[in-house]
Amino acid sequence: MRGWGMDPNVFGSAAAHRELIDDVVSGRPCLIRLFDGHSALASSRALELAGVAGPRAFNQASEVVCDGSGTPTGLLLEAAAVELVARVMPAESFAERKARLADLFTRFARSGLTGAHVMDCGEGSLELLRALEADLDGGLPLRLRISPWCMPGSGGEDWQRLAEQIGLGGKRWEVAGIKLFVDGTVDNGTAWLFEPDAYGASVSPFWPRPEEYAAAVRFFAGRGIPTATHAIGDAGVAAVLDAFESLPPAVRSVAPAPVHRIEHLETVPDALIGRFSRSGLVASMQPSHCTHYSRADHTDNWSTRLGTERANHAWRCADLRAAGSTLGLGSDWPIAPFEPLPILAEAQLRRRAGRRGEQPVVPGQALTALQALEGYTSHAARAAGEWAVSGSVTVGKRADFTLFDVDPLAAAPDDLAAAQALAPFVDGQVQHLAVGSSR
Repeated sequence: MRGWGMDPNVFGSAAAHRELIDDVVSGRPCLIRLFDGHSALASSRALELAGVAGPRAFNQASEVVCDGSGTPTGLLLEAAAVELVARVMPAESFAERKARLADLFTRFARSGLTGAHVMDCGEGSLELLRALEADLDGGLPLRLRISPWCMPGSGGEDWQRLAEQIGLGGKRWEVAGIKLFVDGTVDNGTAWLFEPDAYGASVSPFWPRPEEYAAAVRFFAGRGIPTATHAIGDAGVAAVLDAFESLPPAVRSVAPAPVHRIEHLETVPDALIGRFSRSGLVASMQPSHCTHYSRADHTDNWSTRLGTERANHAWRCADLRAAGSTLGLGSDWPIAPFEPLPILAEAQLRRRAGRRGEQPVVPGQALTALQALEGYTSHAARAAGEWAVSGSVTVGKRADFTLFDVDPLAAAPDDLAAAQALAPFVDGQVQHLAVGSSR
């Protein structure tokens, strides 16, 4: 049995433990991934099948959480630990995976998306895309920009193999960047903070030797390869800034200059806002992470762990824009729903769209309607280094655009969230026509 999207708030003050699911699944092997995508809860039988009977050592900041006697609790933190159980799960066939991917891309297009940034490249991903593209006469229904992972424990030879993938692709998809991580998430205690969270956690970097992360950045930046680094905690964001600020002049002068960005930036103090704007890095943020998983009264797991002061520095979208930073917006699906219109609305509301009685989370960080729309268009194009060819309706640029049944700049945010994508176009070709609309 498998599940996805568990909210840690369901545990209340109790720790996540396999005993909470063992009886429910009647002894079956079960793996439930938490919504943050960085942790999972495994049943006793799943741990047994995977041969996980105690703590493990990893190259990255991952953990098989164990009790005082060294027995696993079932909580697995970060990718390497989760993979211990995930790799013994029954695998889908290639045909099943391809069919599921085709359905997903269709749903993406129907929501109005004309492109997506794919922040991983798991085993078989490129083969799936090639096979799916071969099945579709007109090509994929949206553009994909893919960034494989560069993980701790890797070195020059590994980085070279990743670099050699840049440029691989098809008609509407391309491997075009590298994804790195400097921390995990606040929710499971693996973010990297200057000061510990309420439980004494989130004080360690994802790369046990951060200087190796900086070396990886120099390697890719020096070859003109764009990077995107996952950094959620304040110390994590500072470490990314340190790495890019210390790039030697020869790397900084590489032409054409690649665009580098930080993903998430969930809690950032004032001092880092200014540094960020001067760094030239792009901010990539997800408004729905704030509106779906934190609460204005700070009773949620994320806010409780951080405490009031840091929780009040949550998702500082408005401050980053005011400082002059480029701010691309997205969903980070499957962490949060992918539909773009509710995200545009929630970037303005700082609460869940349609829930008018809900209190906004740090309302001073709300974006204007124009800023929100730019986050999905012009600023997203700049975040991909593609402003010359996309991001605006301009002669000579790609004809990738979507027609909606409302004006995103004039509609009330709650109404915008409920609006409909009438027709998304890619390369000037309609990818979906909503029922009731005409050409």
